[in-house]
Amino acid sequence: MTTITERFRVPGAFLLGAVLLLGVAPLALSDFRLSLLAKYLCYAIVAVGVSLAWGRGGLMVLGQGVFFGLGGYAMAMHLKLADAADTGEKLPDFMQLYGTSDALPWWWKPFANPAFALAMTVLLPMAVAALLGFFVFRRRVKGAYFAILSQALAAALSIWLIGQQATTGGTNGLTDIQGFFGYSLDDPVNQRMVYFIIAAVLLLLMALARRLFVSRYGELLVAVRDSEERVRFLGYNPANVKLVAYVVAAGMAGLAGAMFVPAVGIISPALIGIVPSIGFVIGAAVGGRASLVGAVVGAVAVAWAQSTLSDEFPAAWTYLQGLLFVLAVGFLPGGLASLGAVLRRRRTAEAPVQEPVPVTVGETA
Repeated sequence: MTTITERFRVPGAFLLGAVLLLGVAPLALSDFRLSLLAKYLCYAIVAVGVSLAWGRGGLMVLGQGVFFGLGGYAMAMHLKLADAADTGEKLPDFMQLYGTSDALPWWWKPFANPAFALAMTVLLPMAVAALLGFFVFRRRVKGAYFAILSQALAAALSIWLIGQQATTGGTNGLTDIQGFFGYSLDDPVNQRMVYFIIAAVLLLLMALARRLFVSRYGELLVAVRDSEERVRFLGYNPANVKLVAYVVAAGMAGLAGAMFVPAVGIISPALIGIVPSIGFVIGAAVGGRASLVGAVVGAVAVAWAQSTLSDEFPAAWTYLQGLLFVLAVGFLPGGLASLGAVLRRRRTAEAPVQEPVPVTVGETA
């Protein structure tokens, strides 16, 4: 019976999640609430990658905002060019206001092709992660040093985007996006379509991450996390193992950023700096970084709390967010997903132990 239960537990949880996201939520929520949930699910997609890289591989990825931003800007660039073409303009609106020439920058031109733009939302973040990870992991940089490098990259990208106002929109970013591959984002029906796409992408990526978790590679990733030297002694290169997890997590973050743009209609440096990168990790830590479901639920819960509490306590929310991370890491490392197991172990430890009844020789039991 236990074997049958374990066999159907994961498919059952996946089916339940699909019913809730694709069936219950669209019926129960208003258009405004559903658009907010679409935004939160984009953060949950990032959390899936964080669960793989940090929860499974022990990589403290504090720079996922970089890859989220690269995917978001790649998508936004195409959509801005499409909006300009619909109105008969050669340049996006912000370039007409801030630009110094009447010509489109050369590195913008390929993004007019939808296939190229879609590919770049995933391939560009993965390429940057592969380049950075190749040098970092080869030199055996890990722990706090790896986290600091990740944050430095996020800060550098944010500063660069702010300084390129004529070509990236500067501090404002790319805003006022009107269409999504021929569909108007002002139409609530199309906004619901965007939600369904985001929910489907999240479910598919969770299924992919689950396969990686239980595969031979997933076991090797755990081995590298727990004892890197032993893995190297067995003939594997830990740098390559960690690099794969880092690159896959970057691709997921890039895809999340691409989906975030039509859901919200904007992408800016404020969404991809150090603070958002830390927020991605906090969501996974609170929910449970070693659990895919826990990381997703934690990311949605923390994003919802930020949206609701930051309006009422704008000055105190940052401290509360940091407190959540400290409490999760210090007192509940497995996150909320491990709360049930912790309570079961506590009940088992507190249960009275029955002493065996002594049986004398010649006495029948």
